[in-house]
Amino acid sequence: MKTIKNATVVGLGQMGITLARLLMKQNYNVAVWNRTKQKADVLVKEGATFLSNVSDAINASNIIIICVLDYAATKDILFNKLVTDGLAGKTIIQLTTGSPEDARELETWANKHGAHYIDGAIQVAPEQMARPDTTIFVSGKKNAFDFSEAVLKIFGGNIKYLGEKVSAAAAMDLASLSYLYGSLLGFFHAVSISEAEGFPVDLLGSIIREVTPGFTEFMQYEAGVIQSGNFAITQSPLSISVEATERILQSSKAYSINTEVAELSASFFKRAQVAGYEKEELASLIKIFRS
Repeated sequence: MKTIKNATVVGLGQMGITLARLLMKQNYNVAVWNRTKQKADVLVKEGATFLSNVSDAINASNIIIICVLDYAATKDILFNKLVTDGLAGKTIIQLTTGSPEDARELETWANKHGAHYIDGAIQVAPEQMARPDTTIFVSGKKNAFDFSEAVLKIFGGNIKYLGEKVSAAAAMDLASLSYLYGSLLGFFHAVSISEAEGFPVDLLGSIIREVTPGFTEFMQYEAGVIQSGNFAITQSPLSISVEATERILQSSKAYSINTEVAELSASFFKRAQVAGYEKEELASLIKIFRS
């Protein structure tokens, strides 16, 4: 006997549309809801069912996938009596970007009304979904994750379950975004250096792609040093980075380009030097952040 698979997708931005399509490709009966019906038209042509009332969309499936602008929009959609009355026994997979506090609030609300809750954070753009390396952070009660895992694996091959502490996925999302934006600021400063020296920017891009695996392997190693708490020099003494970041700053001034990123980097390493960490592993810079 063929198993009937149903899922509801609430929110039809680019990511929501992608999620609905991926489910349909796996032979799910997909109900969709969005404030603007026109966004659902293409999905209806492909086999989805649009329900104009969000409570009907919630009632259509046992798995509810939320992907809207923010948690404020989620609460505006869900926090009404018609929806609340139909939640018992259902599993909500929240794939809207939010804060750890948002995740805790939504889990408490969902559990209060008899629903299971999984909080998730997608780490890629819509066109990068459903790849083996597509990463999605998820957290929440283990039984809710076990029930949701098959659906989540449709969306990406690298599902990182971070445990029952529901805020973990949002917190890891913040951490990964902090890394991303820090890297992007460094990249844009690198572009300024390239332009000042006359290198093609696309050459810089290709070189960064080539060297990044080595850089990330080094960062993984430094993470292990931090975890161990043993900052004895094994790979890279902090003193090297003190000199390097100061050189970047002085060269930026000589090029007459923006120096804000370079000044920030150099200031952190200078503070670590003054604090006496110069003869420790580079990872000892974390002590400045902790202080």
